[in-house]
Amino acid sequence: MNQKEKVISHAVQPGLRPLPGVRNIIAVASGKGGVGKSTTAVNIALALHQQGARTGLLDADIYGPSVPLMLGLSGKPKSDDGKTMQPLIGHGLQANSIGFLIDEDAPAIWRGPMVTQALVQLLNQTAWDDLDYLVVDMPPGTGDIALTMAQKVPLTGAVIVTTPQDLALADARRGLRMFQKVNVPVLGVIENMSVHVCTNCGHAEAIFGEHGGRDMAAEFNLPWLGALPLAMNIRTQTDSGTPSVVAEPEGKAALAYHEIARQIAANVAALPPDNSANMPKVVARKV
Repeated sequence: MNQKEKVISHAVQPGLRPLPGVRNIIAVASGKGGVGKSTTAVNIALALHQQGARTGLLDADIYGPSVPLMLGLSGKPKSDDGKTMQPLIGHGLQANSIGFLIDEDAPAIWRGPMVTQALVQLLNQTAWDDLDYLVVDMPPGTGDIALTMAQKVPLTGAVIVTTPQDLALADARRGLRMFQKVNVPVLGVIENMSVHVCTNCGHAEAIFGEHGGRDMAAEFNLPWLGALPLAMNIRTQTDSGTPSVVAEPEGKAALAYHEIARQIAANVAALPPDNSANMPKVVARKV
């Protein structure tokens, strides 16, 4: 499962340059809450790490941060220079979240501009250490934070997470189109909660419908990355701070996350490389 080839930086939105210390930023988005986006993001990041890539995880959900719980982390980031924060390390991942900076039960009662400023600071003032991939757990919706990420953060690409349900698919389409409008490549679609697996008998039932994510990928001519079940062990493992890729590395869920992570890495590798360092700098001269 090791990624033997060196991971390079790939092109980002016009007018932006890759973040120092981070070769590729991948946004994991849904357009709608409650579809398991955060669980998917953390397991993908852990799978990339276990496959040999230097990987980080940024929690961009300012109002509902979940990375501290999912990685079993607590405490506040330290600063060696008084200017930047050192990311916390969870299961080998470099991670940062607003959840590390405020009290556990404290609400972030902030207006849009404050939220977007906090997000940009989290991203730019974290001392990410030589990352191949920074996976960003996006907030639901296409509001201020998502739009800031899409327009101002140098994204290599985005992954869309949805359930087969028509309501979730409608919102996922909006998120997908948002990335397309700002020239962020969509690396593929993941269908989460594709079937419910009974813990007693193992019976699988498509309670949210069937093939919605696969059909959406085909509709937009995007890569189909795979489907994940609605299984209790995925939820309990993540809630305990040891997500499935770590808790049960040879289990069906972990193997599915690994396959999705491999496809994402391959799709990133196929993108144009970053040539921003070769672009001429505009220098103003007095006449």
